[in-house]
Amino acid sequence: MIRLLLADDHPVVRDGLRGMFDSVEDMEVVGEASDGEQAVLQAIAVRPDVVVMDLRMPGGGGVDAIRELRRRGVAARVLVLTTFDEDADVLDAVAAGATGYLLKDAPGDELLRAVRSAHRGEAVLSPAVASRLMTRAASPAPATPGLSKRELEVLRLVAAGATNREAAKTLFISETTVKTHLLHLFEKLGVRDRASAVDAAHRAGLLS
Repeated sequence: MIRLLLADDHPVVRDGLRGMFDSVEDMEVVGEASDGEQAVLQAIAVRPDVVVMDLRMPGGGGVDAIRELRRRGVAARVLVLTTFDEDADVLDAVAAGATGYLLKDAPGDELLRAVRSAHRGEAVLSPAVASRLMTRAASPAPATPGLSKRELEVLRLVAAGATNREAAKTLFISETTVKTHLLHLFEKLGVRDRASAVDAAHRAGLLS
């Protein structure tokens, strides 16, 4: 049974989600929240497996809530469910620690699959968002001070959730070359892993 916490400032949205999730045998809604602060407190109290999180809510947004959940060591996966598909929103959420990012116009069966994938720890991106980010990441880009053009391309693909193999295929280079670029990125950004690299690059304006 996948235990779910719903965080959305619209009661009608929470009611609709609860009805859908409670109608399947392997999911159970164990809590609700109307803003990010409540979501953090509820997650600590009820220990859900997956938090379905809206991105922009009064009284505390989703990105700040995701960061706070990670800071407090809450193990729940976070699946962002929002109407906003801007690149900066996606990257902020992923950098904060979201496992997935889905749009509210997604079909019900796609949302159910996304919840199950997030529960397994698999990265989930709305097909429309993933396609746009991958296209953007693979497009020619001017060199950024401190990072080569190729390093920036690899960074964008990593931010979009691509594996080393997927990045290599997109850029027509070897996986070994991708790993080399990642090592250079880590050194230049002063980080040790992919998630930290995305976060540091976004804060530095490299992914705006």
